[in-house]
Amino acid sequence: DNAEFGLGFRLTVDKHQEHALELAEALKDEIGTDLFEAIRDADQTDEPGIFEQRQRVEKMNAILEKSKNPAAKQLLTISDNLVKKSIWIMGGDGWAYDIGFGGLDHVFASGKNVNILVLDTEVYSNTGGQASKATPIGAVAKFASSGKETGKKDLGMIAMSYGNVYVAKVAMGANDAQTVKAFLEAESYPGVSIIIAYSHCIAHGINMTKGMEQHKLAVNSGHWPLFRYNPLLQEKGKNPLSLDSKAPTIHIKEYIYRENRFKMLTKSMPERAQQLLEKAEKQAKDQYDHYYRLAKLDVANPDK
Repeated sequence: DNAEFGLGFRLTVDKHQEHALELAEALKDEIGTDLFEAIRDADQTDEPGIFEQRQRVEKMNAILEKSKNPAAKQLLTISDNLVKKSIWIMGGDGWAYDIGFGGLDHVFASGKNVNILVLDTEVYSNTGGQASKATPIGAVAKFASSGKETGKKDLGMIAMSYGNVYVAKVAMGANDAQTVKAFLEAESYPGVSIIIAYSHCIAHGINMTKGMEQHKLAVNSGHWPLFRYNPLLQEKGKNPLSLDSKAPTIHIKEYIYRENRFKMLTKSMPERAQQLLEKAEKQAKDQYDHYYRLAKLDVANPDK
């Protein structure tokens, strides 16, 4: 499972960094105390900090290359781990919501500095278009030929329940600035982060050149609320949840009936299509209202 692999890679990098610092401390007389302490205490939470650390390590390596100490040669083999390593686990919704969720949950619980990107197409598109736990109400797919009866699993809410996981839901075609902000925050967050990204797909039955328009409609209909949940804000006494999209401005049918995965049901089973449409509209509204209430909570004064 790529979640377990990514976590294993993180643990390996952390162990190499720990060992590199031990070797550097033993060699600090050769390296120079000031340089060693600057490397050890470096702030690498942003790009400028990482750039400066990379320069320090290069300076240290130049000194170590002239040393005949065996520990210096050993440190040279792992010194790159003293510069922050960004580790991303990437996968689709079939993996994240279903077959790989156990591994994903294990990463959530680890608290390690691992980033996760879920490309959510809401269907098992790689294996023929079967319904998954990410498939929304009313969508037609293999094993859901009469339209999916139940709503999709709220992976973001599950991740937020841990309290120490950075969570964002993005749709680049709807709000590219919010997407970039989420990636920057996820990258700088010193723990597990997950970004769930709306991903249009040929299995949706759309003109793929219009994919970005579907991003906007998904958000404007309330089907895909945009948010960021940053636990660091909680530590400052602020609400960690930022709701980045407005209340639904269009009926959900303006979004879903532009896609064959929903529209085909209106021809084969029009009464059921109408029933599921009403259900999907209610769920979209209820979902947005729930996130809105959470985002408006006064964390410092929860009784208000």
